[in-house]
Amino acid sequence: MSAPSTVPTCTSSRCNSIQVESGSWMVYERPNYMGYQYFLRRGEYPDYQRWMGFNDCVKSCHMIPQNQGAHKMRIYERSDFGGQMLEFADDLPSLYDRFQYNDIHSCNVMEGYWLFYEHPNYRGRHYLLRPGEYRRYSDWGAINSRIGSIRRAVAHPN
Repeated sequence: MSAPSTVPTCTSSRCNSIQVESGSWMVYERPNYMGYQYFLRRGEYPDYQRWMGFNDCVKSCHMIPQNQGAHKMRIYERSDFGGQMLEFADDLPSLYDRFQYNDIHSCNVMEGYWLFYEHPNYRGRHYLLRPGEYRRYSDWGAINSRIGSIRRAVAHPN
């Protein structure tokens, strides 16, 4: 995957492999950036299980702009930025191990692009968060508030 930066829909209903030549990408199982989301960095993905896919369907994708500066995010235990607030700037392989809870009901992405993962150690469903306010978990496309890990969306991890 290289330029163009946006591919509105794919012509095939199945995707057997992907090669990312540069940058970071989000691929989606449905058109118009809907459905399951998968974060891909430079490299080869010979089958959908290598990108942690639930199936081999890819219908839309886009490149993730690379943030040259810092990453910063605030997470909240309740909707509409209520309850306990935590601010951080680094990856969290286990939200529960660090903060003793794993339900995030709202967040404010102040700098950079971030990924929420359903399970610890960057496993399960992925959710891309751009800079902005997310008043409830459905705003980032989740069906519940459970988050196991959080990672900065960068092309090359530290």
